[in-house]
Amino acid sequence: MFRYAPPGWSLSSARDTAREENLEFEETHLELICALQEFFARQGENTPINLLKLHDALEEKFHYKGGLKFLYAIMPRGPVAQGCRLAGLKVPPGAIDSSYGSVA
Repeated sequence: MFRYAPPGWSLSSARDTAREENLEFEETHLELICALQEFFARQGENTPINLLKLHDALEEKFHYKGGLKFLYAIMPRGPVAQGCRLAGLKVPPGAIDSSYGSVA
């Protein structure tokens, strides 16, 4: 299920991070974690993450559930920033912007 997981990442660490961030860890979080890990892996280690492309990819992948609106409901601190922390990924620059309601 987590074939794109970064080295050292585990489901247990994701659950610990979710608990620290007061999230009730559910199957939908796992779907987002997998999507983020795959997106980052396909971009390559040395390629900067394009937030617009990432948001578009997440919107498309989760469209059937409500897209980004749904993702913000399950990740209130931002699906990219909070999702990356759960997925064991480095949060891309610009993903944390309190003026848009996404806070660390």
